[in-house]
Amino acid sequence: MIRVLLVDDQPLIRSGFRALLDLEDDIEVVAEAADGAEGLALTRRYLPDVVLIDIQMPVVDGIEATRRIAADPALAQVHVVVLTNYGMDEYVLDALRAGAAGFLVKDIVPDDFVHAVRVAARGDALLAPSITRKLINRYVTQPLPTVAGTGLDELTAREREAVALVAQGLSNDQIADRMVISPLTAKTHINRAMTKLHARDRAQLVVLAYESGFVTPHSC
Repeated sequence: MIRVLLVDDQPLIRSGFRALLDLEDDIEVVAEAADGAEGLALTRRYLPDVVLIDIQMPVVDGIEATRRIAADPALAQVHVVVLTNYGMDEYVLDALRAGAAGFLVKDIVPDDFVHAVRVAARGDALLAPSITRKLINRYVTQPLPTVAGTGLDELTAREREAVALVAQGLSNDQIADRMVISPLTAKTHINRAMTKLHARDRAQLVVLAYESGFVTPHSC
């Protein structure tokens, strides 16, 4: 059973998400919160698999709440998916840098929304190629300083290749096809790279790849 916490200051939005998730046999909404501070408290209390959290909320906003969840070792198995009414360009990078496993706009179709919850619960990042393209566009127009000492030199050649493909938004199956290996081996390369780079998940791996300069918009 996938345990979900809903954090949004709009009761109607929470009710709509709950109604969708309650239809699924393998998903349970364990609690709801109306602001980021309450969401943090309930996350620590219930230890959900997935926290669906709005960006703009009173008391503590969604990005700061995400940052605090990601920084708490006791919540290492909690996967945060950030929700917003707004266009992704403005917020996606901040959300991913804060530790979010994914980023969704609230006009997502119901089937994709439920699928996103399952993807996040598995520990996979919600980084579709469309979102990755937005990250690339952000770096083209507003390049950030590269980050030294990321540990990329500790990766094997195959791990570096896998990281570069993750940064392009490819799935494990697509990475396996590109590298001519099995999907399990591809996942192993990615997991080892995340461990060496201290990346919480694939989302942070993508951000690190760009910020370190290992992957550039032109290389994708």
